[in-house]
Amino acid sequence: MRKCLRKIRYLLGDHKGNMFPLVVAVTIAMLLIILVVSEYMRLMITAAGIKDAMESAVISTVNDNYNEVYHSVREGYAAGYEPDGESFAESVDYGDIYGRMCFLLGLEEDGDGYVKLDGDGVKEYRISGLTVTLPNTALAVEGGHYYADASIRLEVPVRFAGKVITEMKINLKARAAYTEKF
Repeated sequence: MRKCLRKIRYLLGDHKGNMFPLVVAVTIAMLLIILVVSEYMRLMITAAGIKDAMESAVISTVNDNYNEVYHSVREGYAAGYEPDGESFAESVDYGDIYGRMCFLLGLEEDGDGYVKLDGDGVKEYRISGLTVTLPNTALAVEGGHYYADASIRLEVPVRFAGKVITEMKINLKARAAYTEKF
């Protein structure tokens, strides 16, 4: 028992400078944790901003289809048809989602996609593979919903200490539905 107490007193005793390597190690570990968390937050904020811009563009596309949907809404259902003589013809406008996103995000064309460059000409992210689906409800079906689904591929470089390690590649999806006010 006395031996154990002597060891404890020795370990707790005044040994100036013995904790310096541990303090340095803890400081470096905390710095790495802060860097990882800040990079994660950068990726999530970028993805959220792009998804918001895509949702805005899809909502605009659905709203631009008002003139086609109006005739159907008067009859009690929502679908994209317009009068064509004695019958109705399907009429759907897919809009320019890429164009709206380029305006909102300040994108530049890059092959089959669009890229956002920072002030130094370094790629911040790239979007490509836009798919838009505007399913049209059958004519005269009560309770049908008129909506648009969009999906896009997002690639964001993951950086650590100023170097690109890999790329985060995710698919972002958005849906906008047309709802009549009256």
